[in-house]
Amino acid sequence: MSIKPLADRVLVKPAAAEEKTVGGIIIPDTAKEKPLKGEVISAGNGTKDEEMVVKAGDNVLYGKYAGTEIELEGEKYLIMRQSDILAIIS
Repeated sequence: MSIKPLADRVLVKPAAAEEKTVGGIIIPDTAKEKPLKGEVISAGNGTKDEEMVVKAGDNVLYGKYAGTEIELEGEKYLIMRQSDILAIIS
């Protein structure tokens, strides 16, 4: 099964949450921060007012509460508007 976002929507696979701190302390599941970066899996075609800037394979930063979580074949993804993406990481 595949998902093709419509209009200015983007399908993002969030990066894994950090397991350890820099000092080596293991972070329990209850204290893990929601990841704020991920990889674009698929993108829509844009709208007549806004062209699609991001493309599949881009690593992006997005807001903490951006997007809607979905689960597909056991994997978690986010669907969000392109405007919810803050930056492309190069």
